[in-house]
Amino acid sequence: QATAISEAELRVVHGDHIHWTAACHWSRRERRVIARRQERFEALALDDRRWDSVPTEALAAAMLDGVRDIGLPWSTEAKRLQARVELLRAQGAELPDFSEQGLMMSIKDWLPPWLSGIRTAADLQRLSLAAALRARISRDGQALLDRLAPEIFKTPLGRSIPIDYVDGIPAIQVRLQEMFGVTRHPTVGSDRVPLRLTLLSPAERPLAVTTDLPGFWAGAYRDVRKDMRGRYPKHPWPEDPTKAEPALRTKQRPKRLRNRS
Repeated sequence: QATAISEAELRVVHGDHIHWTAACHWSRRERRVIARRQERFEALALDDRRWDSVPTEALAAAMLDGVRDIGLPWSTEAKRLQARVELLRAQGAELPDFSEQGLMMSIKDWLPPWLSGIRTAADLQRLSLAAALRARISRDGQALLDRLAPEIFKTPLGRSIPIDYVDGIPAIQVRLQEMFGVTRHPTVGSDRVPLRLTLLSPAERPLAVTTDLPGFWAGAYRDVRKDMRGRYPKHPWPEDPTKAEPALRTKQRPKRLRNRS
């Protein structure tokens, strides 16, 4: 049996058991932080309002649950930084744990200060994860990282080429002619891990992949030279690339003497 009771009657009879509560949580369905204030009688909500004055700490804690749900907003820059750090950590360097598991286990220690104004999955994509990760590295650690696992490789002609560390093997793509004269294979890390060089044609198509440039010059280069000389006759293909000058442009034509008669 049941008897209808109005809200006014409920407040008179059970007023001592009616209270305002505030809740801030991550909604997996809406992919956003939900913050509400409710006036409740046990499980019954009598009033429900948006909570605008949520403490920053509560918002950050709810958003951390969101990150645990949807994952960190990885960018190419952040992935490269992670891979550089993990390469040196594997070689014994004292740097923060940037593995996926390590970052998620310590997320409450480093991410909250970067979550200001972020309340939705869409907002999270604006977060500069690379900056947040870089802030975890000490000055000495950053110097070590730049020295042993640099972001770029400087070619003999001074061009800067980003080093791709993401697949666990540091690698670059560079024009074959730009590496003329290089007789020691470039390496990174304290263990001197060789860069994987993808040597490109003048049209920037892959010609060869090597982690032993001196060995390539002494061996496979002969076949590459034989195939490419006819296809790119304006570019240099010296018999001994170890003694040639690096080049990006075509071979210079000899200057014609002007007839002054």
